[in-house]
Amino acid sequence: MNLEEKEGGFISHLAELRKRLIHSFIFLVIFFAACYFFAEQLYGFLVEPYAKAVRDDGLDRRLIFTALQETFLTYLKVSFFTAFFITCPFILMQIWKFIAPGLYKHEKIAILPYLILTPILFFLGGMLVYYLIMPLAIKFFLSFESTGLSTNLPIQLEAKVNEYLSLVMKLIFAFGISFQLPVVLSLLARVGFVDSEFLKKRRKYVVVIIFAAAALLTPPDPITQIGLAIPLLILYELSIFSVKFIENKNLKDTDA
Repeated sequence: MNLEEKEGGFISHLAELRKRLIHSFIFLVIFFAACYFFAEQLYGFLVEPYAKAVRDDGLDRRLIFTALQETFLTYLKVSFFTAFFITCPFILMQIWKFIAPGLYKHEKIAILPYLILTPILFFLGGMLVYYLIMPLAIKFFLSFESTGLSTNLPIQLEAKVNEYLSLVMKLIFAFGISFQLPVVLSLLARVGFVDSEFLKKRRKYVVVIIFAAAALLTPPDPITQIGLAIPLLILYELSIFSVKFIENKNLKDTDA
């Protein structure tokens, strides 16, 4: 293959990548517009854990905003967040269509499960935040309110619209990304970078790293930090079994 043919092949790959990126961007924009139409309902869904946590406390709760543009920008963030969440499987499919023609059949079989598992794990992380971690964290933070008997003035939460959304989005992304741990370790095992014995011997260091990462990725409270660390420790142990399974499968293929 001469230089001209190589350059032509490289340009065609760039053109293919450009087409996939444009398709993904158009898909994202379409869903963003659709989500903005339902932005208020979507925000209502995200605020539901807070609403349930304060429903029976006997106080007149509300969410406030202190800047004229705050609610508008919040709805834009909600719309983009939801659109990106929905579009992720489509983007992964576009990535798969781009790289698949250059892979052998056994490589396609090896990679495809990870493309399917990635959004599923992210979704599970988001569900854990929404249905368990956020209600517990809200109850924890509200426990520091005061009626004013000892401080002369009551201390009562008036959550800001934008700050509440930022907290929810941060936690969902933190849990969703952290839940990719089995995918990352399994891929590293496939390329021979780690093995099950390596992961077992460094378990004690990983425990420290996981708790440190949980402290960095979550608010400074024990509920969310422990809520992220414990699932990650479980996922790490499951990753060891997954890596061991990959090793046994590779050993069988080598013997065959």
